[in-house]
Amino acid sequence: MTESFRRSGAYENPQGPDQQSAYPQQQHASSPVNPEWPPPPAYEPTQPGTAETQVQPQVQPQPQASADGGYGGGHDGGGTALLGAPPVPMAPVPAPAPKKRAKGPLALLAAVAIAAAAVGGGTAYAFQELTGKDTVSSSSTSTNVIPSSAKGTVSGVAKAVTPSIVEISAASNSGSSTGAGVIITTGGEIITNNHVISGASSIKVQLSNGKSYTAKVVGTDSKKDLALIKLEDAPSGLTAATLGNSDGVQVGDQVVAIGSPEGLTGTVTSGIVSALNRDVTVSTDESQGQEQQQQGGGNGQWPFSFGGQQFNGDTGSSTTTYKALQTDASLNPGNSGGALIDMNGNIVGINSAMYSAASDSSSSSSSAGSVGLGFAIPINTVKADLATLRAGGSDS
Repeated sequence: MTESFRRSGAYENPQGPDQQSAYPQQQHASSPVNPEWPPPPAYEPTQPGTAETQVQPQVQPQPQASADGGYGGGHDGGGTALLGAPPVPMAPVPAPAPKKRAKGPLALLAAVAIAAAAVGGGTAYAFQELTGKDTVSSSSTSTNVIPSSAKGTVSGVAKAVTPSIVEISAASNSGSSTGAGVIITTGGEIITNNHVISGASSIKVQLSNGKSYTAKVVGTDSKKDLALIKLEDAPSGLTAATLGNSDGVQVGDQVVAIGSPEGLTGTVTSGIVSALNRDVTVSTDESQGQEQQQQGGGNGQWPFSFGGQQFNGDTGSSTTTYKALQTDASLNPGNSGGALIDMNGNIVGINSAMYSAASDSSSSSSSAGSVGLGFAIPINTVKADLATLRAGGSDS
């Protein structure tokens, strides 16, 4: 028998319009969906009493909805449930809401955080980079103290580092001397050369803003020509220098020197690193070379020897030798204890020895000044000695 379709898409009921079909109505592909709930069925609920109805739940079966909003018959004309009828539907259980997947930066950060917990340090650093909470401090020469707009310029280095450089005036029974120093903590700790403050009865420090403070000696190490002093009643807002990594310095690197040559506070010069690991010998005797060191005597130079030659006077019999960075940046009396700085603004050395032709009695006044032969104590030597200096130094 050929099947015919109603316009609504349901099967024709062969039992007549008053009879319910035992088969559910099927949806036609083009049938529209009626979103409204249809009226209740015209037949009465099934009554208990027969064996067939006793095995069914005592609940009125609900007609099953077809896609077009119609309902298929589930009972015969007498209201008894048919064996071939579809099962009575239970109350609909709402489906669990789908979990929302994190999107955008939150998903990325969550993934990185999980990876950081799995592999540790390197990824944890990457997580800090992503969140912008990079709190990791660095002491390598890659640290950039200079603003990007002034990166690699002498003026940029000078502007950034000059607030960390001080002038030191040391008075003793035989006179006074002038040198420089580098602020290394905001509490007022200053690193300088031992020969700048050696034998001093009082020490005065002038900041880059022109204000002066007294300082006390914390520790000295004459074998490395280093000393640590600290400001008394240090002001707030001091700018501590960034200590770099002198092991990363190479011959030919451009450097900047800041100090107080001849008492000219905050003088800036520049040059390159001329050589590494130069053996420089200086005196460890406090009284040795005092006359040469004092302003007005011996051109204020501290005697040292290099390559078997004596410079700026006699170093005496009590000496020490250290490895130094050689630079052609102009250094003059008063640069001792000042900073040698890379182009990222990191301190890579403490200027300690310089040769001036004016210290040679055979030289005329026209040849006075720096001849491009200066030496600096590598900053890694300074960092390795800080604990000793804070404890009073090796000379205590």
